Amino acid sequence: MARVFNNNSATDKTIRAIDRKREQERRFMLSQAFKNAEELSTRLVQRLIDRHIIETTSEQTMRDLFSDQLRNISNMEEFDIQFKIAPLRKLATDPNFISLYLTQFIIEDLVDHPKVQDIFGDDLDIYRAVDSVLSKIRPS
Repeated sequence: MARVFNNNSATDKTIRAIDRKREQERRFMLSQAFKNAEELSTRLVQRLIDRHIIETTSEQTMRDLFSDQLRNISNMEEFDIQFKIAPLRKLATDPNFISLYLTQFIIEDLVDHPKVQDIFGDDLDIYRAVDSVLSKIRPS
């Protein structure tokens, strides 16, 4: 007798496997961001300054701010992260959620910081600059 193949269970199994893989990637990226916060923040600030996206009076303050954000994101609730990145979710195909979070941080919060003189570029320019640094922690 032939075995009856249930499409729903096969589809559900595939979806669960994809979800598990994404969750593993997410945890890996959060742990790498936490472990390498100092190095990543230094590279990120330098990249943003080199691409003329941020003008600041204190590079060290910017490094400290980004380092704090990279450390704190691993302790944040999923809802808070999703709420923060919601306006930018469709900015790129298969976006890095940490890059989206930091892009939104630059657009919303950093623009009002006293040590920031000005921020240039549109959302996509900022995202690309941020992601060019943070793509190193993304599993391939």
